[in-house]
Amino acid sequence: MIDEVPLIRRQPFSRPSAEAVAALKATPTGFIVDAMGGVGGLDYRIRPAVPEQFAFCGVALTVDAGPADNLALVHALTAIQPGDVIVANTGGYTACAITGDLVLGMARNNGAIGFVTDGCVRDVNGLRAVGVPAWAMGVTPNSPHRNGPGTIGFPVSIAGHPVASGDIVVADVDGVVVVPQALIDSVLAKLPSIRSAEAAADEAVRQGLRLPGWFKP
Repeated sequence: MIDEVPLIRRQPFSRPSAEAVAALKATPTGFIVDAMGGVGGLDYRIRPAVPEQFAFCGVALTVDAGPADNLALVHALTAIQPGDVIVANTGGYTACAITGDLVLGMARNNGAIGFVTDGCVRDVNGLRAVGVPAWAMGVTPNSPHRNGPGTIGFPVSIAGHPVASGDIVVADVDGVVVVPQALIDSVLAKLPSIRSAEAAADEAVRQGLRLPGWFKP
């Protein structure tokens, strides 16, 4: 007899150090992108459902829920560790929400500090009260099913951008940036010089700089 495939599959993953996450906290996403050669930001259409709630810096916990389904997301509540950012793939399905305030409220109670999806969310007033920044392609009142299948901890693609559990996810007013776990040390090593160069450039502009130093008219 052929064994039945479980509805929800889980994969363990390694996590970055708390020190690495703390070192990236409050770092502008543009600086992080510069440290990765100009890439790392998610699709610009993924925006905060509650505009005033947008910032976080935490560890990615990936969920592949598939279209019109959130069974894997509900199961992921048991995998959350404090400081996690749930990154949920719907395959870009936007005809219904993958979650609303109740599931994200439970995610917050388990320690989640952020949520990102290539799908939609609902219950904006409730999300505002929950306080967990929820980034999504849009908002719709339509609700999902809970049928499965799905995965937790496996790599996913969010609007064409790969995300793996254990990556660091940073969001600010400019967008969401994913730092692959393999690049964390490199990014941290480059950030001091980027901060210094940005500060010098800002000061030069304040002092009246009219053209970039590299520009040769």
